[in-house]
Amino acid sequence: MDNNLNQEILDKLTKVCLCKAIPRSKIKDSIRKGATTVEAVRKVTGSGTGGCCGRRCTPKIQDLIDGYLDNQWQ
Repeated sequence: MDNNLNQEILDKLTKVCLCKAIPRSKIKDSIRKGATTVEAVRKVTGSGTGGCCGRRCTPKIQDLIDGYLDNQWQ
């Protein structure tokens, strides 16, 4: 239980999209709700629309999607 709690806290604090300050928790929530492509996650969260146009966050989002599809997290 403590591990899940710590992971939830880290997810809220860790920014995936630095330009828009979008936390990993928001990205994961969108993936859980069915956004299983980078483009779908971008539409739901607004990530990838900042100054870098997704150059920094796109690989991180894809890694999260891949991890979810491989059942590495829920």
